[in-house]
Amino acid sequence: MGMTIAEKIIAAAAGVESVKPGDIHTVELDRLMSNDGTTHLTIDMYNNLKKPHIADVNKLVWIVDHNVPCDSVKTAASHKKMRDFAKANGIKFYEGAGVCHQVMMENHVTSGELIFGADSHTCAYGAVGAFGTGVGCTDYLYAMVTGHSWLLVPETLRFNLTGKLNKGVTARDLILTIIGQIGANGANYMAMEFGGEGLKTLNMSDRISICNLCVEAGAKTALMEVDDITIGYLKEHGRKPKHSFKSDDDAKFAKVYDIDLATIKPIVAKPHFVDSVVDAKECVGIHIDEAFLGSCNNGRIEDLRAGAAIIKGKKVHPLVRFLVVPASAAVYKQALDEGIIDTFMEAGAIVMNPNCSVCWGSCQGVIGENEVLISTGTRNFKGRAGHKDSFVYLASSETVTASAIKGEIATADMV
Repeated sequence: MGMTIAEKIIAAAAGVESVKPGDIHTVELDRLMSNDGTTHLTIDMYNNLKKPHIADVNKLVWIVDHNVPCDSVKTAASHKKMRDFAKANGIKFYEGAGVCHQVMMENHVTSGELIFGADSHTCAYGAVGAFGTGVGCTDYLYAMVTGHSWLLVPETLRFNLTGKLNKGVTARDLILTIIGQIGANGANYMAMEFGGEGLKTLNMSDRISICNLCVEAGAKTALMEVDDITIGYLKEHGRKPKHSFKSDDDAKFAKVYDIDLATIKPIVAKPHFVDSVVDAKECVGIHIDEAFLGSCNNGRIEDLRAGAAIIKGKKVHPLVRFLVVPASAAVYKQALDEGIIDTFMEAGAIVMNPNCSVCWGSCQGVIGENEVLISTGTRNFKGRAGHKDSFVYLASSETVTASAIKGEIATADMV
């Protein structure tokens, strides 16, 4: 029996010829990423071990991104703990570089790797054909100390993409459509695999956006077929694939979905669930207080370009706060060079330093009681961006920018 991409990566990491869904294997990890959301807890557990030891410090990458700059004395203490431990142990450490998944994609991840990240959206790494999955502190610590962990081989959902997205429709609209179709539990502990001729029409930013949100359907990981776009991206960033896997012709999938990209429309996910998706036109006219363009899902240069093209020569609505947050320092610098930052600031947007910002909902841009946010962030759960009685709508960078101009939910063709 043939294997899927996920199965091939696990087999390689386990040092066996083949695996099948339901098997449990001990695997060797290629990389271990952790951010300031939980690293201080990992350090505390590490220091309580009888014989603390890091198996391979070169595999560790620690990134401060959730609360940057510090929002409290408590946060400052956890950052200091993380900073001091990384320095003392020679761990690759980033602070101020941007959101962890964007930093990892820019500097570390390559095809065929098996990566644990102490963050649920680690599945973003599937954009280059890597098996990235989120884990808790205990699993992270075990892998950090031993270099190994265990994995239950997941079943795979296959998404065959054909056609091309229409103008004004984005990869974020695509993945929100899929999540709405299969539901928030539709891919529980499964791999979501994407391929087909339509994949060739999606750039790397599109692919990251899609894989990043697959966890919102419950996925264990997400994976894209490795193709010329993948190889080109890796080469541009000075890397080569570890493996370039594709699923075998006789691989077994739990279910296969055929999606014509030309049928996808602009989408809005309504509060308080990511799978509560509707045609964006159904939400037109809903008052907003704040708009957010950023996050590990939609803070790349392509998203900023799209937003800037819409808002150029226009103004943010006087009753709206429009936060624009590049996903990394590299994206910020490129946006500066291209005049994109000037465009947003001239329009009245608030441009922030690269970090998780309001997507994380604990520092920048927190919204108050009964306030409404439209966001390119990853989640819209109750209280996610501030007060428990606030409301978060999720949409594309185009829809978010148009809404910031109108002061109510609007699509790009309305401004």
